[in-house]
Amino acid sequence: MERYRVFVTRAIPQEGLEILGRFCDVEVSAIPGAIPREVLLEKVKGKHGILALLTDTIDREVMEAASETLRVISNYAAGFNNIDVEEATRRGIMVTNTPGVLAETTADLTFALLLAVARRIVEGDKLVRSGQFTGWDPLLLLGEDVYGKTLGIVGLGRIGKAVARRALGFSMQVLYYSRRALPKEEEKALRVRYVELPELLQCADFVTLHVPLTEATHHLIGERELAMMKKSAYLVNTSRGPVVDEKALVRALREGIIRGAALDVFENEPDVEEELLTLPNVVLAPHIGSASLATRTRMAMMAADNLVKALRGERPEYLVNPEVLKG
Repeated sequence: MERYRVFVTRAIPQEGLEILGRFCDVEVSAIPGAIPREVLLEKVKGKHGILALLTDTIDREVMEAASETLRVISNYAAGFNNIDVEEATRRGIMVTNTPGVLAETTADLTFALLLAVARRIVEGDKLVRSGQFTGWDPLLLLGEDVYGKTLGIVGLGRIGKAVARRALGFSMQVLYYSRRALPKEEEKALRVRYVELPELLQCADFVTLHVPLTEATHHLIGERELAMMKKSAYLVNTSRGPVVDEKALVRALREGIIRGAALDVFENEPDVEEELLTLPNVVLAPHIGSASLATRTRMAMMAADNLVKALRGERPEYLVNPEVLKG
């Protein structure tokens, strides 16, 4: 039986590597963190498959370096904006991803961030750890209620819907804006109401972002959109960093245009707009939306299964470019 040569750009949970190891000779990058570009170009040479992360740019140069042997690029992520899918399709290379598996976990984090920024939990933690907490005070770290408020969800895909379900437990009114409105019966079941983006921004007490990164969503939230929001409103982003114009967000937070923000993703990861690090009204997390042990393990297994099926001539369950099979 043919053994396929596969390169994994960063260590992933062992369960995924075990699936690969049944059929493939697997090389895993030993470099901590994101793999340097020059190393990536060297390591993909002669490989049949690449298991990549969202932090890896897999473009024409990488595909050329891998040469004609490359058959599949398996992305360990729900998104795939790091891959030149058009170029891969042109070359007959399958591209796969891991959608759905991280929806509930990311929705959990979304609500954790929302509650943290509204109730000033991070500020409180710092106060206690610094020894400055002197006892209960009626004016200490007054935040905002979440219960009964209006939540605006931008992008009602799997994650957006999971967030909407959680909002029901807080008796929130839920508005949403998406590329397409849901069928009325689904809106009724989720207790959500479709509005255009300007109305959502103007009415919501909390705005959460759950859209993919595309040309249309790049800087979807910028200076103009932030100005539409209530001065008492909060912005939460667990989608992709460039969906928000970070410099405009800094100005909005600094000047009181909105009350606060909570971010799990950043425009130029891993770099963060410097002033965000100093503002007290923003909660920052290091891109951990899907970071539960169970979810990251399932992602590894899905990514490995996608890759193995592609190499064995089967159709992967999560194929991004099915048109490649028509060639």
